[in-house]
Amino acid sequence: MTATAKGPASYFPSIEKKYGRPIAEWQELIRSSPLAKHMELVSWLKSEHGLGHGHANALVAHTLAEDSGR
Repeated sequence: MTATAKGPASYFPSIEKKYGRPIAEWQELIRSSPLAKHMELVSWLKSEHGLGHGHANALVAHTLAEDSGR
């Protein structure tokens, strides 16, 4: 049985389907951005890449959490 994703990662299948890019590509964009604050990154994804708020928030939250654990 496959475990169901929880938290921000639960949005990933719909993000990939709706926007046509793999999550790794979105994370690379976030990591290469000169912005560092959560809401700045969310606003940037919304305005520059057309993501909805929930999807942008999930990507940023997951990416920043992943990076803080490195």
